[in-house]
Amino acid sequence: MFDMKAIRENPDFFDKGWARRGMEAQTPVLLEIDGKLRALQSELQISQARRNDASKAIGMAKAKGQDADSLIAEVAELKKNMPEIEEKVRNLSEDLKHQLSRLDNIPDAAVKDGGGEEDNEEIRIIGELPSFDFKPKQHFDLGEDLGQMDFEKAAQMSGARFVILTGQLARLERALSAFMLDMHVNEFGYEEVSVPILVRSQALYGTSQLPKFEEDLFKTTSDHYLIPTGEVPLTNLVRDEILAEDKLPLRFTALSSCYRSEAGSAGRDTRGMIRLHQFQKVEMVSITTPEQSKDELERMTAIAEEVLKRLGLAYRVMRLCTGDLGFAAHMTYDLEVWLPGQGSYREISSCSNTGDFQARRMKSRFRASGEKKTKFTHSLNGSGLAVGRTLVAVLENYQNADGSITVPEVLLPYMGGVKVIVKK
Repeated sequence: MFDMKAIRENPDFFDKGWARRGMEAQTPVLLEIDGKLRALQSELQISQARRNDASKAIGMAKAKGQDADSLIAEVAELKKNMPEIEEKVRNLSEDLKHQLSRLDNIPDAAVKDGGGEEDNEEIRIIGELPSFDFKPKQHFDLGEDLGQMDFEKAAQMSGARFVILTGQLARLERALSAFMLDMHVNEFGYEEVSVPILVRSQALYGTSQLPKFEEDLFKTTSDHYLIPTGEVPLTNLVRDEILAEDKLPLRFTALSSCYRSEAGSAGRDTRGMIRLHQFQKVEMVSITTPEQSKDELERMTAIAEEVLKRLGLAYRVMRLCTGDLGFAAHMTYDLEVWLPGQGSYREISSCSNTGDFQARRMKSRFRASGEKKTKFTHSLNGSGLAVGRTLVAVLENYQNADGSITVPEVLLPYMGGVKVIVKK
C-alpha cells in the first residue's frame, strides 16, 4: 500500500519502480482519481462551511426580525446536494483504495532486474553436495518404502496434495519443528506465539494476500480464511498499534499449519510433499524501524541458514530479481536446499523485507520518546523453515542404501533414542 501524497509528489519514482516489475505506468490513473476526489472533498468542505454560516445567519436574522427565506432556501439546497457529493467522495475513495491495494511493492535498488526465476542472483553456496555409492531415491519413494508416508490414504480422505505420516517419520517431523522453535527462541530472542489458523479478511488484507490473491486461499462458510502462512497472524499482532521506538525490533516465531489452494500449480510437483494444500511451517516475523529493517533482513536470513547448517544440508542463497519478487516484498532472499533424489536445489525458505508496505495497510506505527509524530513500522517475514520441505531434505540427504534414514545428530535429543529410521 502506498501514500498517495508521495505518489503526487514523485510520480516518476513510482512508475519507474513498477516498470522494473514489468508493469505499465500506474500514476496517470491514480492521479486522475485522486484529482477528482480532492476536488469533490474541497467542494464538500466549502458546502459544509457555507451551510454552517448560513444556518448561523438564519438565527441572527430571525433574532432581529429580518427575512431569512433566501437563507433557508440556500441551506435546504445545500442539504439536498451534499449527500450526493458525500456519496461520490465515498465511491472515489474506495476506488482509489482498491487501485492502490493491487499495486506491487517497489523493489529495492539492490534487486536485480529480471523476467523470472532464471534471472535470480546467486549470492552464496554453502556446504558440499553429498555423494552416494548408490542411486539416491526421492523422498516419496523412501517414505512409502518405509511404510510411514501414505499419499493414497490421504487422497481417499481429502483428495490430492495431502499426506499422512506415521511412526518415526511423524516423530521426525515433530522433532524438526521443536528443534527450529527452540533455536529461534533460546538462541536468537524470538518470542514464541501460538496463533489462530482462522482469520478474517482484514488480517489478510493487512499482509497483502487480499484482495489480489484470494484464489490461493481457502475460505470457510463463516467468512473466515485458513491462513496460508504464520506471517498473517504474527504480523497482525501489531495491527492498529503505536509502539515505542525503544521496544523495536519485535521478533515473533510460531509453528502453524498452513493452507494453500495451489491455484495455478496444476502439473507442478504433483507427487510428494513439495507442494501440499496443508503443511507445517515455523515462521519468523520482525517489526522494526525503517533504519533497522535492512540489517534485520540479513539477520533473519542468517538464522534460517543456521537451521540448514546444523542439519548438515547443502544449500544456496538467491536474491530474487524483480520478475520473481513477491507482491509485498521490497527485497527477498530464497534459501534453496540440495535434494539429491531430484538432483537439484529447491526452495525451502523465503526471507523478505516489505518495508512499510504492510504497515500502511495495518496502521502499525511507532513513536520515538518525547515526540508527538508517529512513523510507520517496517515488517519482515521468513520461513525458519518450512517443516515438510525440511523433512524432504533430511530424507533425501540422510538416506542409506537399504532405504533407512540416519537421523541428523542435532535431532537426536528429540527422537526418543531413535538413531535410524527403518521400515515398520
